[in-house]
This record gives sequence, C-alpha cells and structure tokens, in this order.
Amino acid sequence: MSPWLQLLLLLGLTRSGQGKFVKRGSRSEDRDYQEEDNKESERLEDDYNNWEYNNGDYDHYQYCGYDGYNQDVGNHTNDYHDGDYQWQHGIEQRGESFWRSECRNWNAEEVYLAGDKVTHGGLFYKARWWNSASQPNPDATDDVWEVLGTSCDGIQVEAVVAEEDSDEDNAEKEDTQDEKEDTEDENEVDAHVPEEHEGPPTLQMAEAREAQLTDTPLFRLVKASIETLKSGKVDKVKAGRKANPDNVKRVEGILSAKDWEYIFAMRDPAYSYARFLQAVAKFPSLCGKYTDGRDSDQICRRALATMFAHFTQETGGHNPHAKEEEWRQGLVYLREAGCNEGGPGCKYDSSCSAETWQGRTWPCGPGQKYYGRGAKQLSYNFNYGPFSDAMTGNVDTLLLNPDLVASTWFNLASATWFYTYPQPPKPSMLHVIDGTWKPNKEDVKRKLEPGFGATIMIINGGIECGHGYEKPQATNRQKYYKEFAKYLKVNIEGEELSCAHMKSFNKEGAGSLYIYWDREWTKEYECQLVKYQTPFNALKPGDYVRCVEDQFKVKLT
Repeated sequence: MSPWLQLLLLLGLTRSGQGKFVKRGSRSEDRDYQEEDNKESERLEDDYNNWEYNNGDYDHYQYCGYDGYNQDVGNHTNDYHDGDYQWQHGIEQRGESFWRSECRNWNAEEVYLAGDKVTHGGLFYKARWWNSASQPNPDATDDVWEVLGTSCDGIQVEAVVAEEDSDEDNAEKEDTQDEKEDTEDENEVDAHVPEEHEGPPTLQMAEAREAQLTDTPLFRLVKASIETLKSGKVDKVKAGRKANPDNVKRVEGILSAKDWEYIFAMRDPAYSYARFLQAVAKFPSLCGKYTDGRDSDQICRRALATMFAHFTQETGGHNPHAKEEEWRQGLVYLREAGCNEGGPGCKYDSSCSAETWQGRTWPCGPGQKYYGRGAKQLSYNFNYGPFSDAMTGNVDTLLLNPDLVASTWFNLASATWFYTYPQPPKPSMLHVIDGTWKPNKEDVKRKLEPGFGATIMIINGGIECGHGYEKPQATNRQKYYKEFAKYLKVNIEGEELSCAHMKSFNKEGAGSLYIYWDREWTKEYECQLVKYQTPFNALKPGDYVRCVEDQFKVKLT
C-alpha cells in the first residue's frame, strides 16, 4: 500500500449516531420522511451558502483574505502580524512544544507525524511531514527532518534586527493596516468572563467564550464545508429517490449507475453505486450548490474526476495486460493486499502506545489492526479515530471495530470525508478544487497553485512531490485524472497537474488555519486558537471546555 495518508487533523462536528444498514421502508414510509428530509436539506444548503458565498463573504473571507485565519481576539495572542511578532512567535512555539515534547529516540519502525520530535546521532530533529523509516541526517536533502540542534524543547527567540523599510514595504504596510481597520470592528471579541470573576469559569462562561472565539466568517465557512447529514437520513439515500439531498441529485445527473459500472469495471462488489451516493450525501458541501456565480455542475464534475483518479491509484489493479484500461481498474482492493484479521503482521500499531499523545487521544482496541481499508485505504489509529468521530460522534466506534471501514458504506465515505476536510497547513481538496483556497505569497513562493497537482501534494506530497521530476505514482494519478476528466466532460486546459516542482504546504501558507485549542499562556483558565495540532479540535463543539479542564486540571460546572 502506498503510504500516502498523512495525519488527518480534524475530529469532526457531528454528534449523530453510527451509520448502519437498515431494512428499507415502504414507499408510504418514504413519503412520511420526505418533508423532513427536504427541510433538513434546505437548512444545510442555507448554512453552506449563507456563510460561504453569499453577501460578499467569498470575496472577503477566503483563505488568502485572512492569510491563515489571522483573527484579532482582544489581547492579540492569535495575531502573527502585529508588532509583537517576536514575542508571540515564542508563545506559539512554546505551545507547540507542549504537544511535541516527547523527544524519543528515532526508530525506523515507528511512524512520525508532522511536528514530532526525535533524537538521533546526538542531534534533535522535528518531522516536517508524515514519514516512516526516513533516517534523520543533518546533511540530508529530502527536507523530511528539520534539524533542531542539541536541544529538543528549548525555545530560543533571537533578536530581530530592524531594517529600514523601502517605499514598497511602507506602501504594503499601509494597505495591510487599512485592511485591518476595515475588519477590526467585525473581529473584535468581548470578554465573556467578568473581570471580577475569580477562579475557573463556569461551564456556561466557557461555552460562551468558545462561541465568541469561533464566531468569525472564515471559521463559519470551514464549519459549513464539513457539515454532515445525520446518518439516519443517509441510510435512506438510494438511486432515483425523489427525496435525496440536492448534492446527491446533482451527482446522479452527472454519473449514473451504468457509468459507475463502466468506469470501475473491476471493482470489489462492496464498492457499490448506492454506497457512493450515501458517501456523497453525508457531506452536503461535496457537489453542493454555489450561488456566487461559480458553476456548481462543473465543480462537481471536477471533484468526481479528482477523487476517482486518486481512488484508482490507491486501490487499482494496475494491470497493463487486463482488457480494461488501467484508469478503469479502480476500487479493486477493499482491504490492503496481504492483510487480514487472523494473519500475521499488518497491525499498524506504532502509534498505539499510551506513552504517545496519539495513542492517548485515539486509543487502540485490543487485538485490532489498522491496516488500509476502503477507497482511501485508511490506516493507523490516528486516522481511524478522527474518521470515527466525524461519522459516529465517538472515536471508539471504529477503533474497536475498524473493519466497518471496509464492510459498510464507510468504505467510500472515508474518501469523501478526506476530500472535504482541511488538514492544516494543507487546505481541503474541496477548497482547492472549488476555488475557495487562494495561494498567498508564501504558497506562491513554494510554487503551490490550484489544480490537480496540489491535491497530490495534499494526499502524498512527502513521497510523490517536490523532487524536480515526476514520481511514477504521481504520473499514474495524472494519467487517470486526464481520462476521468475526459469521460466526465471536464476542461483541464491550463490546469497544473504536476506537483514535481512544488514544495510542501507550511504554516505560513494560506491553508494554515487556527482550528485547534491550546492553553492560553498569558491567562489562567482560558484556551486559545492555534494552528498546530492538539487533541482539542475547535471544529468540534465542546472541545474548548475539554481544553480548559485538561490544561488547568479543573472540572467546569
């Protein structure tokens, strides 16, 4: 299996129950639920459109407009562009080291995530992205490990020498200040905890503070893009049903069951058209409606071509001698080749230890194996846990029964979930394809631009991108994408398909969003938004309270 999948950073929003297959009701029962389904679909569509694209939101609150969710929250601790940058950078790094302080010895058999720190050969290193068996070396040219020096957790902030600004720099600063003043009133956050209050806040105060800190247009945009439909309603979706959600109807209008059978001619029967429609239904933003002038149908066609190309690379037969062309050989493998529950190996348990924060956040089930399953070959506990939480509201559901990712409609939903969710500093593939993500200066410097090539960087950039030449896996993806685009009538003229010249996304880029909670280092009993991963996800209601309780060892009532 290609080790494409980096840490999926988000824990999700839904609190709905576990998706399951149920006996289909009669037509009269369908009619009983149709009105309720229509109201739910209208609510989701209104949420997505109103927060994202109506009333000028799209023009003013894109990724680049906010330059990585640069909101001002009173004491400026989330502002990386104020005059106190040097001091704030120390606070940010101090917070990041709180979660990355397990400076363990490097082990070739362990999986390392972006930000993990190790020691090897007398030096300390920090992983720039997901990797395994890549030995740290201060003279390496692959950029996998950042050399920290002889100290793992010591944060040193060097003095910044002031330089005389050029006229161009001054003009840029004036423009930035004007933009800041335009949004100052909108982003201002009032304190919910009264100044005279002493000790921990009440539960109500903490929840109010969470609501304030996440009440910005960009944050609402991201939340709307990962909105989910209740699994009970997803279970009712089937081809041709009049009460299907609008995004499912759009997909049905573009891709029929007959088309599905043709383009996935060698697929495992578990990858059915019905289950794909359910996977689409779960995420209303996928093939959703745009009301700002963008072509909803064309965006949907491009999204399908993108996903299908990646399906085929990850799960395809890759048999040049088969009668079906290679681009039609996708979805062959339901479970990782050579892996099964009773056989040896394939445990993928390198991050299960309770000594690691990943193991504590997503605890592995006794005897369970987290090898690749489904259209995206989901693997490792740190991917099963977040996906489980997004789908069922509980991280343990799939950690205790991971094979549900193969045996139910989750086998395709894992792929649609991956498509819609951002993975800071990476944007979501959805926002790359639909044009929401706009590269900022840092992205441009790193030659990151919208197009299929950027989605390869999101999926498996550490392996397939940035080498100055095409890797075979990336070449396959591009070849498949061209075929699916042709079949689905997508114009890809001028689109950047390659990632060979691109450098990885970093936290100065436009996709680096503040969507996690960490302790507020200058205030007691408060947490703040940060853009490095912690166990507390700001996109999941209630995690602010968990952050306060965990970081300050209190129980809020």
